[in-house]
Amino acid sequence: MRVFVARRTARAIHVVARAREARTTGVPFSMKSAAVFHRIAVAALATVAFGLAVAQDAPQPAPAPQPAAALSDALPTPPPPSVTGSAWLLMDYASGQVLAGENVDQRVEPASITKVLTSYVIAAEMKAGKVKPDDQVMMSENAWRSGGAGTDGSYSGFPVNQTAPLIEMEKGMVVQSGNDAAIALAEHVAGSEDAFAALMNAYAQRIGMSNSHFVNSHGLSAPEHYSTPRDLALLGRAMVRDFPEEYAYNKIKEFTVGPITQRNRNLLLWRDASVDGIKTGHHSGAGYCLMASAQRGDQRLVSVVMGSTSEAQRATDSLALLNWGFRFHETHRLYEAGKAISTQKLWKGKVNEVQLGVAAPLLVSLPRGKYDQLKPSMDVPATLVAPIEKGQVIGKVRVMLDGKVVAERPLVALEAVEEAGFFKRLWHEFLMWWNAD
Repeated sequence: MRVFVARRTARAIHVVARAREARTTGVPFSMKSAAVFHRIAVAALATVAFGLAVAQDAPQPAPAPQPAAALSDALPTPPPPSVTGSAWLLMDYASGQVLAGENVDQRVEPASITKVLTSYVIAAEMKAGKVKPDDQVMMSENAWRSGGAGTDGSYSGFPVNQTAPLIEMEKGMVVQSGNDAAIALAEHVAGSEDAFAALMNAYAQRIGMSNSHFVNSHGLSAPEHYSTPRDLALLGRAMVRDFPEEYAYNKIKEFTVGPITQRNRNLLLWRDASVDGIKTGHHSGAGYCLMASAQRGDQRLVSVVMGSTSEAQRATDSLALLNWGFRFHETHRLYEAGKAISTQKLWKGKVNEVQLGVAAPLLVSLPRGKYDQLKPSMDVPATLVAPIEKGQVIGKVRVMLDGKVVAERPLVALEAVEEAGFFKRLWHEFLMWWNAD
C-alpha cells in the first residue's frame, strides 16, 4: 500500500508540476497529455485526500484555565482606601500585578527604603561566596562620622574603629535603620560606598528597577538618588523571593548593640500578625515612607506609601491598603511551567505535532468573583515548520478581563522536533503548496 501511494504521489507531483509550468509559460499540453493529466489528477486528488485525512487538525484556541468554585458573595470591587502621600501602590507578590496605585512611576526619594537594596546586594554577594556572615566588618571613622550618633539620621551604635560580624552589622542596619551600619557594610563589600553604589545599580537593573538610580547605601538625600513606587515594590518582591532568610531580619522587632536597644520603626509589626516586613524611611525631602508586606494564607501583598505626613499615618494607610487588597482580590495560577497548553500542527518534522506551553508559571490577580470571566487566547503562526528547538518562542498566550489584558506570556516549544526524512519533507512541501492554492 505504501509503495502504491508513494508511486502515485510522485507521479501526481510530476504532472501537477508540468501543469503549473504550462500555466506559467503559456505552452499548452498535448491532447494526449491532457487526457493523461485528467486520469492522474483524479489519482492525485485521491492521494491528497488520503494525506489530508492523516494530517493534524487546525490549531486549537487556548484552553480555558481550570474552573474555580463560584463565589456566592461576588460583588463589585470598591475603590481602594484614600492614602495620604505623594505616591503609592499595592502589588500582588505572586503575579507582580499592580492592584491599585497613584503616581506609581513618579520619581521619589526612597530614603531608608534604600537599605532594602543594600540588603539585597549583600545577600547576593554572600550567595556568590564573596563575603561571609561571620566576616568582621569595621565601623570605620568615615561610616561613624557620616551616619553615626553625631548625625541627624538613625544609627546602629556600633563603636567606631571596632569590628562586628557582618550578620550583626546587617541587623543593625535593617532593624535599627542604622546609616552608619549601611556605610560600613558597603565599604566591606565593595571597598568604598561609591563602588557599592555601582553594584546597587547593577542589581537594580537585574531586578527590573528601570526607573531608579542610587548613589549611596543608606538613603540620605542626594542628587541622582531616586526610585519609584513601582520599582520599590519590585525590590521588595525580589527580596522576599530571592533571599527569604535575609528578608526575615525585617520582622525583628528590636535589636540591641552594646547598652542600646532600639525598636523597629515599622509599626505594623505590632498591629497585624500577617505583616512580616519590610522597611520604613524618612527625611525632610522624602517625608514619611513605608514599604510593607504581609502574607495571609497563600496570598502575599506588597504596599508602598511615599511622602506621607507622619509615622502613624504611613502605617495606617499601608494597613488599609493591605486589608483592601486581601479582602477584594485573589490570585490564580492559570498555567503551570512546562505543561502543554496547546498542541499545534507541524510540517516537515519527524513528528507531526509540537506541544506549546509557558516557561514560568502564569499567575493572574483579579477582583474576587471574576475568575470565570477570564478570556484566554493564543497568537500562533498559521504554519509551523520543523526543525523546532526546545524553548523556542512560537507565539504568545494572552488573558483578558473586561476587555483589558491582565496577563501575557510567550508560548515556547516544550520539546525539540527534528526535520523529517527527504520523502516526508517532499510530501509535506506538496501538501503545503496544494493548500496554499
